[in-house]
Amino acid sequence: MTPIVLIPARMAATRLPGKPLADIGGLPMIVRVIRQAEAAGVGPVAVAAGDPEIVQAVHAFGHDAILTDPALPSGSDRIRAALEMIDPRGHHDTVINLQGDMPFVTPRVIQACEHLLRGESACDIATVVAREASPADRSNPDVVKAVLTLGSDEPGGRALYFTRSTLYGDGPVWRHVGIYGYRREALIRFTEAPPSPLEQREKLEQLRAMELGLSIWAAVVDDAPISVDNPSDLDAARAWAAREHVR
Repeated sequence: MTPIVLIPARMAATRLPGKPLADIGGLPMIVRVIRQAEAAGVGPVAVAAGDPEIVQAVHAFGHDAILTDPALPSGSDRIRAALEMIDPRGHHDTVINLQGDMPFVTPRVIQACEHLLRGESACDIATVVAREASPADRSNPDVVKAVLTLGSDEPGGRALYFTRSTLYGDGPVWRHVGIYGYRREALIRFTEAPPSPLEQREKLEQLRAMELGLSIWAAVVDDAPISVDNPSDLDAARAWAAREHVR
């Protein structure tokens, strides 16, 4: 298996415009994500950028970025476009899609996604989950929950569904972490298909893959990474970096 890590990024985020270049402790957020991905050591790392400003900033710090069509509708489409430009001959048979808004994602989260693809032949798409942070997660529509075939001591399992709805019962609730590992043929099949009914209903694109019959598996990690989606998240990330003396 020959993975590559691609990080989709664009300036026109609805809730926090320009967030890839937002300063966190003296570094642009996208550079922090790249450095965490490189520390994971699963393969080469590049940014699939929707804007030339991102490419320039990434290059200024000595990392790789490629400019993709700004009109592409999703991060998945952006990483496929970048993959075809970087690797037209198909050397990389798997691609890790790492979100560009997780500046402190730990290398082990990225590694867990890659290890699942490597170890589970039935897995078309790998992702990551963590236990609920609080009981309020169960009814919070902003927390995406994964329903898994997973025993209490197993490190991962097959996903049956993803939802924003409230989950009931005594079992654990698994919070979905927005990182995906695709087998290359699964990424192509996914991005060639139109949005599916369940995807449109739940506003979760991974349901398109499930409706196509692709098998998604999830690895369990200890904690969900900090995700920066809005100005308050950015303030929290800056405070965390200052408190933990992150460089």
